[in-house]
Amino acid sequence: QLQLVESGGGLVHSGGSLRLSCEASGGTLNNYAIMWFRQAPGKEREGLACISSTGSRTNYKDTVDGRFTISRDNAKNTAYLQMNSLQPEDAAVYSCAARNRHGCWYRYIDMDYWGKGTLVNVSL
Repeated sequence: QLQLVESGGGLVHSGGSLRLSCEASGGTLNNYAIMWFRQAPGKEREGLACISSTGSRTNYKDTVDGRFTISRDNAKNTAYLQMNSLQPEDAAVYSCAARNRHGCWYRYIDMDYWGKGTLVNVSL
């Protein structure tokens, strides 16, 4: 049973950057596609980025494409989300999730394991 724990959230000024981490324990991430999701207060959860199990393919929601980069280090059993040019509308709880598939893209409910999330706030 995989456990996923996110870290790296916090408060950043508009235009700033954060790097989120998603560390897995209880098993290996090697065979899992990883996605990052976020949910802001009063809004629906949205998928942001996906990386295939081998890391050979990535996909992004259009609103973050070019600003966010998803990556993974299977040797460290960790996935990352580098977020640049953050804006106040990016403030949300960010969570990672894993699905035992090689490719991308999936709905949140389709994932097999979920982290609890890390809070990102962006000030003006």
